[in-house]
Amino acid sequence: MRPNTVAEEEIVMPGNARDEILKKLKAAPRTEVQPRPNPPALAERSLDREQMIQKFTAELNAQTGVVHRAKTSGEALRILTEVASAEKLQSVMLSTDVCLAALDLGRWGEKAGIQVFTAGDFPDRESYRDAVFEVDAGITGADFAIAETGTLGLIFNANQSRLISIAPPLHIAIVPLDRLLPIYEDVVDKVFADKEHLPSQFCFITGPSASADIQATAFKGMHGPKKVIVILLES
Repeated sequence: MRPNTVAEEEIVMPGNARDEILKKLKAAPRTEVQPRPNPPALAERSLDREQMIQKFTAELNAQTGVVHRAKTSGEALRILTEVASAEKLQSVMLSTDVCLAALDLGRWGEKAGIQVFTAGDFPDRESYRDAVFEVDAGITGADFAIAETGTLGLIFNANQSRLISIAPPLHIAIVPLDRLLPIYEDVVDKVFADKEHLPSQFCFITGPSASADIQATAFKGMHGPKKVIVILLES
């Protein structure tokens, strides 16, 4: 009986055959790379602002996210207070987005009886990291919102840690409406427009964290927040 083995032989191309192939490749006529065709027109590009808001809201709702609208900073704080009460928040971690600084959320927390932390409240990164995993919610801004898919776009850097948007069980994003754009391509163009100052990290967030790794069953909140709440701020 013949053994169940497979003999392997190294196939070596003769030198003259190899030279002949290289010669043909070099002699082949060179053609110019054709320009990339323009992408097809997308319906989202024709949406006005109100239609973009409706599209963003519908898409994020479909991913179990929640969208609120606020006309003024005062209304945004009122909504935030209602969310904090409904979610029984006792502590939150803030990012450094300028739109959050304008809301004075430290003072809001004092009135609402909620502990409000920032990275600057901790002596080192280790204690800060531990605290991010212990707070009830992370509150961030967003550099962009995308109507096409109900997606947030966040640029992360040394002053704005990604942990705030992924470690707490609830992610609350307060987004000025002038950061709402119709499609992904518009966001990518803006992010990478300045080649000299490219972000080290950029993240798209569409609703709560989701996974189907376990028995192919979809599950929300496996690797990040279980809930995402967005407050669209007009002013």
